[in-house]
Amino acid sequence: MKKITKTAAKKSATKKVAVKTAARKKALPRKAAGQNLFKEARTQLQTVRDLLRYGVSRVNAAEAFFGHGSADAYDEVAYLILHTLHLPLDLLEPFLDARLTLSELDAVLRVLEKRAIERVPAAYLTQEAWLGEHRFYVDERVLVPRSFIAELIPDQLTPWLEQPEQVTSILDMCTGSGCLAILLALAFPDAQVDAVDLSRDALAVAARNVADYRLEERVRPIESDLFAKLKNKRYDLIISNPPYVDAPSMKALPAEYRHEPALALAAGRDGLDIVRQLLRQAPAHLNPGGKLMVEIGHNRAALEAAYPQTPFTWVTVSAGDEFVFVLDREQLP
Repeated sequence: MKKITKTAAKKSATKKVAVKTAARKKALPRKAAGQNLFKEARTQLQTVRDLLRYGVSRVNAAEAFFGHGSADAYDEVAYLILHTLHLPLDLLEPFLDARLTLSELDAVLRVLEKRAIERVPAAYLTQEAWLGEHRFYVDERVLVPRSFIAELIPDQLTPWLEQPEQVTSILDMCTGSGCLAILLALAFPDAQVDAVDLSRDALAVAARNVADYRLEERVRPIESDLFAKLKNKRYDLIISNPPYVDAPSMKALPAEYRHEPALALAAGRDGLDIVRQLLRQAPAHLNPGGKLMVEIGHNRAALEAAYPQTPFTWVTVSAGDEFVFVLDREQLP
């Protein structure tokens, strides 16, 4: 084995620092140029239409990534402008030619600069996210809410839940902002919902959202490492949108996702670290006939390879039939 001397190690470390420094120097002029454009915009732009065109150009030039609700730069910039100006989010056209005050112009440009240059997700800039018609408070302590399970809740998870009227106890594991727990409480009016997360910061956000919906008597945020503090508690239904990003994907995340807490994203080499624990521990916390529903991202093939004898039922959602599975308690491995 080749012996590495202290001198060689030092040279290697110096080389790495030089590479990183060069990359930073390359990025700095680009950032400075973007900031100069925003300074110039303050003297030239006047109307909402001006800001819309300018914002779309800047966000597109930054090659921003859209994975938190908006489909493209136009939709996202329109939303940011309307929100910042306290205008109805569904009424852009009547205001396009409205002139802005200097303070309004500055406020919008600050938001657009953060989105384009710092690549901050829109939801963190506005501190709100929407699932359907429901609004939730969010900040960088939690993931921006996004879940295929949310699509299924208004219909009480039918047909996978045969008797939804009999559901009286629900667990939302890895609750984050508490959005799914709240949607579940609204859809199942006779149920008590436990909202579990490891992160105390996330639970503070969840508690705020629970209070906003006045559900404190029915939705209980619990700080726990998965089932550790639930003791012998059992549920009719357990749902989870856990961390499921595998190691290679974590390294390739767009800049927007790096503003989100890594704890809520990373799930080991194959993205199944948390799912394995859910499958192993859920039987002890489900009532007879209870259901486990879990969202797993793009990991269906890996999951089926790891559990070839488990009869997963794959739920069809808007993106297809490979993102959410459901199992009866008696089917769990």
